[in-house]
Amino acid sequence: MALRYLSYRPRSELEIKNFLRQKGCEPEVIAAVIAKLRSLNYLDDLSFAQIWARSRLESRGYGPRRVERELSQKGIGAKVIQDTLQQFLQQTSEQERARTILTKRFSAASLKDAKAQRRAVALLLRRGFSSKVIFDLLQYRIDED
Repeated sequence: MALRYLSYRPRSELEIKNFLRQKGCEPEVIAAVIAKLRSLNYLDDLSFAQIWARSRLESRGYGPRRVERELSQKGIGAKVIQDTLQQFLQQTSEQERARTILTKRFSAASLKDAKAQRRAVALLLRRGFSSKVIFDLLQYRIDED
């Protein structure tokens, strides 16, 4: 049952535990299954975090805050999350990623319009980029509000 669940995509330990608990397995059985999957290297939170972060940062265009939130919801520890995000954010900066998303979605002329700027800010916030990066990118001054 757990192997089939793992076959669709990599999973965290918490996801496997929750799945088995939902299927009615006893806590002792769940612990034994988790230990067996770990010993076979089918279950590794560090590699799961790296795969998940790469997928979300590169393919989906999410920002570090959103990836951090998703990983913590999946039961990954804070230290593993920080190490994983630092590894990927060293390759390209958060501001470069945000700029790429803006150039795909908005033309330079349309960003002069206040409504388009609000939409751009909302898009980048939903994607998980920090407000400092967004305001720097759109050349706002945070203290002008």
